Amino acid sequence: MTKKYIEIDGKRIGKDYKPYIIAELSANHNGDINNALKTIEEAAKCGADAIKIQSYTPDTMTIDCDHEDFQVKGGLWDGYSLYKLYEWAHTPFEWHERLFEKAKEVGITLFSTPFDESALELLEELNAPAYKIASFELTDLPLIKRVAQTGKPMIMSTGMANLNEIEEAIITARENGCNDLVVLHCISAYPAPYEQANLATIPDLAKRFNVISGLSDHTLGTVVSVSSVVLGACLIEKHFIIDRNDKGADSEFSIEPHELKRLVEETDAAHKALGVAGYERKPIENASIRFRRSLYFVEDIKSGELITDKHIRRIRPGFGLAPKHFDELIGKRVNQDIERGTATSWEHISNE
Repeated sequence: MTKKYIEIDGKRIGKDYKPYIIAELSANHNGDINNALKTIEEAAKCGADAIKIQSYTPDTMTIDCDHEDFQVKGGLWDGYSLYKLYEWAHTPFEWHERLFEKAKEVGITLFSTPFDESALELLEELNAPAYKIASFELTDLPLIKRVAQTGKPMIMSTGMANLNEIEEAIITARENGCNDLVVLHCISAYPAPYEQANLATIPDLAKRFNVISGLSDHTLGTVVSVSSVVLGACLIEKHFIIDRNDKGADSEFSIEPHELKRLVEETDAAHKALGVAGYERKPIENASIRFRRSLYFVEDIKSGELITDKHIRRIRPGFGLAPKHFDELIGKRVNQDIERGTATSWEHISNE
């Protein structure tokens, strides 16, 4: 039986709790540790639950090679070799300790995506509270095995993966000690088009693999992230930058502080709005019920007279008999004088 929630740094993640929001720092520091530190501060001010970094070096990701296989063609990073791209975008290992300290100082959880065992060793030394597996590494089962063996909560993105690959990754994690797992629907395009977001995958992941599910969102803006909550997303990850005008490897599809703040607020509101299925009158509606239609006497009528359709109407407010009794009252005799504007009641009707 799947856990109803997992915990990261004391915060619960699950359907019964407000969505857990991760601000992804990624390459948005643009090679400046001061930008990274400031971004952590801003994410905390905006109300994000966590900020995530990526732990790799160019040499742990690829090799410095000019062969065609290693060239990026098209998209945001057109013209870069893989090595040069990661050289530009990486978060140096020597920054990590200071970044963890800053997160603790400002009261936000920081964890990372390790891309190989050397990064994992560093993060373990820094006592990272959780780990993310990137979409591109979902098929790196040896890495998933090693991360799972830490016993820390794991979050997996599933961009590009087919069902068999997702299943293999989940089985590998579980068989190697991961008891706290969140699986994120993800479209690995930068940015991802709305029409291919396929948010209906989120509840299917949860049901098919018996996991807590969420969204790693690369679409522009926040509408897709907020919409995902309605389909059961318990965790949402979004790339975050202080100012898109600064430009950078991920700036084009990252949200700014005002958008992150809105994301935190609106996903919380969307979660609260879900409630439970039910048809009982809500307490907030009690003040409105008086404005329903009901049956009122709209003409004076003397005791003993028969009610006709000239005497009663279906109008607001709602203190009289329900409109469904209209035909039933026609032809009935009243047992008292009644003034125009009186709400109908069975007490007005003669027993005859």
